[in-house]
Amino acid sequence: MLYGTLDVLQEMPPWQGGGNMIADVTLERSIYQGPPNKFEAGTGNIADAVGLGEALRYVQRVGIERISAYEHTLLEYATPRLADIPGLRLVGTADHKASVLSFVLAGHDEIAVGKALDQEGIAVRAGHHCVQPILRRLGLEQTVRPSLAFYNTTQEVDVLVDAVRRIAASPGA
Repeated sequence: MLYGTLDVLQEMPPWQGGGNMIADVTLERSIYQGPPNKFEAGTGNIADAVGLGEALRYVQRVGIERISAYEHTLLEYATPRLADIPGLRLVGTADHKASVLSFVLAGHDEIAVGKALDQEGIAVRAGHHCVQPILRRLGLEQTVRPSLAFYNTTQEVDVLVDAVRRIAASPGA
């Protein structure tokens, strides 16, 4: 996103070229459209705009409160099951939190845990999650982070828990 006063935007040169930003081109010069078009090189991202609109309509139909309540139910289901795994430490246990579970597994590298889960078809994020200062404050460098969404099920949580339990019981990486 670019924000600026009209006079500044009119004086600024475009930082990329192409597409609808051009008013006229000759071999000697290019004349750009006025703002904001002169900063929009190439064809606009129409497919993503349409997709975002449909996603918003879908969320409105389902209801954001209903989605939030379901995700919280999944979080309440998953938290004690993961916490029960020997050697697993949950990171971030606030009462009112999003349906995201970060953890470390004693004796196991978090990236290796993420890869092992991926091999079982379970998508998680493993790494520092762009929050290195807070992780270091907690004595950590990285975590494994499954995120639960309203399209997940308790059965999928069980699959995650079983997989993490197997990884925890295996020799560390």
